[in-house]
Amino acid sequence: MKESDPIQPNALVAEPAAQETEPSHKELIEASWYRCESFGLSHSTTPDFGSVPTGHVSALMDEHQDLVRTTENEVLPYYENILTNSSCVIVLADRQGHVLNTWGSNRFRSRNEHGLVPGHRWQESGVGTNAIGTALATGQAIQVNRDEHFLRANRFMVGAASPIFDTHKQLVGVLDISSDAYLPQDHTLGMVKLMSLTVENQLIYAAFEREHYILAFNTNISSLESHWSGLVVLDENGTIVSANRRASALLAHDLALLNVEAVFGCTMREIRQQPASMPLSLRVLERFRVWVKVNPPIAPKITVPDFRQQPDYQAPRTVSALPPDVIPYAELEHGDAQVRQILNQARKIIEKDIPILIRGETGSGKEILVRSLHYHSSRRGENLVAVNCASIPTELVESELFGYEKGAFTGAHTKGSIGLIRRAHKGTLFLDEIGEMPLHVQSRLLRVLQERVVTPLGSSEVFPVDIKLISATNRNLKAEVEQGNFRQDLYYRISGLSLELPALRERLDKEALILYIYSRLKEPTDPELPFPVRHLLFRHPWPGNMRQLVNVLKVALAMADGAPLSTDDLPADFYDDLAPEDNPVSPAPSSSTAHLSDTPSSQAQPTDLSVLIPQLYAANGRNISRTAKAAGVSRNTVYKYLRA
Repeated sequence: MKESDPIQPNALVAEPAAQETEPSHKELIEASWYRCESFGLSHSTTPDFGSVPTGHVSALMDEHQDLVRTTENEVLPYYENILTNSSCVIVLADRQGHVLNTWGSNRFRSRNEHGLVPGHRWQESGVGTNAIGTALATGQAIQVNRDEHFLRANRFMVGAASPIFDTHKQLVGVLDISSDAYLPQDHTLGMVKLMSLTVENQLIYAAFEREHYILAFNTNISSLESHWSGLVVLDENGTIVSANRRASALLAHDLALLNVEAVFGCTMREIRQQPASMPLSLRVLERFRVWVKVNPPIAPKITVPDFRQQPDYQAPRTVSALPPDVIPYAELEHGDAQVRQILNQARKIIEKDIPILIRGETGSGKEILVRSLHYHSSRRGENLVAVNCASIPTELVESELFGYEKGAFTGAHTKGSIGLIRRAHKGTLFLDEIGEMPLHVQSRLLRVLQERVVTPLGSSEVFPVDIKLISATNRNLKAEVEQGNFRQDLYYRISGLSLELPALRERLDKEALILYIYSRLKEPTDPELPFPVRHLLFRHPWPGNMRQLVNVLKVALAMADGAPLSTDDLPADFYDDLAPEDNPVSPAPSSSTAHLSDTPSSQAQPTDLSVLIPQLYAANGRNISRTAKAAGVSRNTVYKYLRA
């Protein structure tokens, strides 16, 4: 890109359908130039590498010593041929763009000229478009050629950089190859990608090889030892606790928290018995076969078996063992960091004697999360008892929750009732809308949670209960406590771990989540979402959250009846919530038809519908739903007269 090349901001706004594919190199550079202009940079701006206080460089090195040591000792020896290039330098930077170390020939200009000095910061905001800063900004590998640098001062060199992710898929740094001579783009970019992947693999081995099984897999047996192999890390139960990016790419699947049996079709027992020197041929995700090498732990945990009783805990269920209405835990999140943190926290607490309180708007998926938590816990063999505290009549809440003896009150069942809390014994009790619980019932519930026993109405006998308590509310319970509507002692008893579930409109993975829910609701033979429908779904504010989304998609799929969804298949009230700029705009009605669309539905039906409906159809932008609403008839009636 030359300095005179115009940057067109409008060209950087991709259509929603284009978000499924990675942007092209040209689009990445154009977007970077656009950001540089927004930072107030010009092509003649002097690069700003930030200040380097005394001791700052050594502090950076100490902070990232594992990353630096792994790169220098475990990775660079494999790529000595690059360092023989007299005009090439390899650069390692942290997640903030600070250069940590460089390797290569001193013939690559002087330090004062190129600025690739430990401590210098190569962010786009100070140095413009450059390989390190742009790789950090996009999270993608990129090569920035001479004239593609935004600042004229950097156009003497070429740089290729690739981000480095840690064992938790968090970006920790960037590896860069820069030169003031020619660098072949495909070769250099592929090389730096491989180098960054090698660093990531070594970080995984360093973190897990002592106590975990690590599976290396590839489609070719001769490539098992290569750095392009996928890696998955298994805990003692066979749950995947980490994986490299190559594993996710090879399988095109999010592997987090899946069980080895669900992915590779073999049990953890078979993995333990497999010799490290003998590769396995396994079928992954029931799609294709790969070669797998088992790397057993170097220093496995020493456990003393307890023969006094059989443990209740079993390995987590595979995806295929879950009930149809339970979403696999790993599929509750599709790229939202806040939701990912919530899921990680809940997963750590679900096996501990700590209650969970989930707050979120109505329909935001609280019960979906609870069901998945229960069926991915050791209590999955017992009952999940969900109680909507707002739907039980006030006078029946106590008897429903705590149970009652026969004859305890007028209208009581002759055999009595065990109650919902005792029904959840050994399982999970989910109290939804707990903020609606009457105060006198709150007092009894508090005693149950404190003493772990239930006394049914009309009885003096106590029954021990072992429950995992999860509560949910769409209210601010702290405010309810201050107003005297909720007991403070009960609030602190139920809120061991408090989670805030974001509304659908606030989720950063909203688009991926909508596509995922559609894929679960549609039949295998149903087509994918067309762009016009997808665009409207992505732009909708979803005040009813996940519940509204599911209902809209169910209605649309029923209306489409196997055909591709159209905007006419969406319910009429779906359009009521859309912003005017997102709502399909009707053409301004002519004077001869304006009165038709403004006429109340009760008066909009003259005797001859065959004349009225085509007129309304044209006046309402050829929209079936709006035509039906304006005419006061059903959609089927509109279809009937349009076909006539």
